[in-house]
Amino acid sequence: MTTTKLQAINDVQPARETRYQVAFARNQDEIRETQALRYRIFAGEMGAQLEPEEPGLDSDRFDRYCRHLTVRTASGQLVACTRILTDEMSLSAGGFYSAGEFNLAAINHLPGRALEIGRTCVDAEFRSGAVIGLLWQGIGRFISEHGYDYLFGCASISLADGGASAHAILRDIRADYLAPAWQRVQPYQPLPQADGPLPEKPRFPPLLKAYLSLGARACGEAYWDRDFNCADVFMMLSMPDLHPRYARHFLGQSPAKEPQLASRV
Repeated sequence: MTTTKLQAINDVQPARETRYQVAFARNQDEIRETQALRYRIFAGEMGAQLEPEEPGLDSDRFDRYCRHLTVRTASGQLVACTRILTDEMSLSAGGFYSAGEFNLAAINHLPGRALEIGRTCVDAEFRSGAVIGLLWQGIGRFISEHGYDYLFGCASISLADGGASAHAILRDIRADYLAPAWQRVQPYQPLPQADGPLPEKPRFPPLLKAYLSLGARACGEAYWDRDFNCADVFMMLSMPDLHPRYARHFLGQSPAKEPQLASRV
């Protein structure tokens, strides 16, 4: 694996929060740390059926083409990570990861530059708004510095309850948070029917809530990820649609107004 493919440049500055620091992985050892954290959460906590190239690591062919964003404590402990695959590097990777789950024809024809985020996870002891916020700040700084127009990725909903919560969340998304028809994608494996009645007020997973709070939209129906036993919702944020309330923190811009967020999220 070459350093040009890794592009492991530590060009995200430490966050203002003194307890944590956000930065890109600088070498292969730090990337392996992110893969170990991913494996511990995805396989250990979620029970995902992974086929690791190395025991104890969640890795795939896309890792070598991605930038790996990390959040660490002041003592250096890795507590959160995500990976960024730009449209330029996706050409070398053979496409975006999401293309294995969705027909991305509508996304591929969007004007401007795009990037995909994925494999986002946070250590169970550090799942606070502060840590998730730091990941988004790092992503936003990268977008601002390099001039990307769209951000997209999959937000997962557990199917551990037989799919009732996932279908209830998707019901609410259809009502309030769908992207326009010309931005829709089609899942290759739709969700099965739920096993029981749908809850009236389902709890949105933190990553999905974060996407919606920023102003992202769901680009259609969810994909059934059997290995992870979850529903993947394809979310996309167009930079002009970024919620003004978060523009200052996400892209370093001053918000023009501060409307109330939708209460459903």
